[in-house]
Amino acid sequence: MAPDSLLFSFFLIFSGAALLSTVALYCKQPLLVAYICVGVILGPYGFKFISDPSLLTDIAEFGIIFLLFLLGLDMQPSKLMATLKKTFLVTLASSIVFVLLGLGTGLVFAFSPIESMVIGFSMIFSSTIIGIKLLPTTVLHQKHMGELMVGILLLQDFIAIFLLVFLDSGDLSRSTPLRVLLAFPLLLAISYYAARYLLVALIARFDHFKEYIFLLAVGWCLGLSALASFMGLSAEIGAFVAGVSLATSPIALYIADNLKPLRDFFLILFFFSLGAQFNISLIAQIIGPALLLALLALTLKPIVFHYLLRRFSERNRLAWDAGLRLGQISEFSLLIAFVATQSGMIGELASLVIQAAAIITFLVSSYVVVLFCPTPIAINPKLRRD
Repeated sequence: MAPDSLLFSFFLIFSGAALLSTVALYCKQPLLVAYICVGVILGPYGFKFISDPSLLTDIAEFGIIFLLFLLGLDMQPSKLMATLKKTFLVTLASSIVFVLLGLGTGLVFAFSPIESMVIGFSMIFSSTIIGIKLLPTTVLHQKHMGELMVGILLLQDFIAIFLLVFLDSGDLSRSTPLRVLLAFPLLLAISYYAARYLLVALIARFDHFKEYIFLLAVGWCLGLSALASFMGLSAEIGAFVAGVSLATSPIALYIADNLKPLRDFFLILFFFSLGAQFNISLIAQIIGPALLLALLALTLKPIVFHYLLRRFSERNRLAWDAGLRLGQISEFSLLIAFVATQSGMIGELASLVIQAAAIITFLVSSYVVVLFCPTPIAINPKLRRD
């Protein structure tokens, strides 16, 4: 097995991820932190076991496509509209506050206005992994808290998808509002009618061939991604639209359940590639702004969400609980940093600041939630909920 072969690279990635994930689970840490650490250790800036940057970039982009497709499958339009009225103003107001915090931090540390704006965008989002995975299952599905959390996170995800359209163009100043206004609705129309009159008919006709359904779903995802790229949008946006177009189909739940192993596979590759591109030799230059961003997220996000939720008649205890669960930077922030870097909008230092701040908040926030909120893995038995 050649040291630079794809097979050997996959062996190192998944064996290393399994090893560090075991440590992370014992320490009650998010698994994605383990994936990022494996990338740092094995990548070009670590021990150089995997040193081909182009291979890493291809892996990451392919992973993002499937991750967003699965996100779209879970985002049913009816669910989004039902939660919109309840959480829209809270999400909008909090997003404005967090963008200003990130923008100000970037400018204080002498990043360019565009880089500072992207840093501000990265502050909007809270982690779906921490927010939902550490929420007790009964609360997630049956209680108002679950509805509130899902509503805010869904709207944040929608904002992130919209931002990715612009960030992928490489220039916010000319990033094509006209192109988006024309191409994005056209993509939505094509996906809607193709799914309704072609895909659903094929699925209904051949639904007993499970391999065919899997193949059709993957082909639909990649086909719409390619179409989006051809229209001047990003492949990632095409994948998301492909998922949303199937979300209302009766087969969507089956597709999502059966594609979960594929999602997990690419989730590992995506976060590994982010870690592998993390230039640890520059840590001294980015630690100041990264720590400040992390501190702002960990302290002010819970306060802002608490204040806004209280203003909209939520109970004090619920408002604090939701605020603590949303008090971190998201995995979507890493995706925004990745896309903005690939398009040339931000430099390596700005991207590393976002990544480092996100990793710090993942670590600290997971401890805060486990210590002070009801979770399935709470340290305090009185807070442990299934």
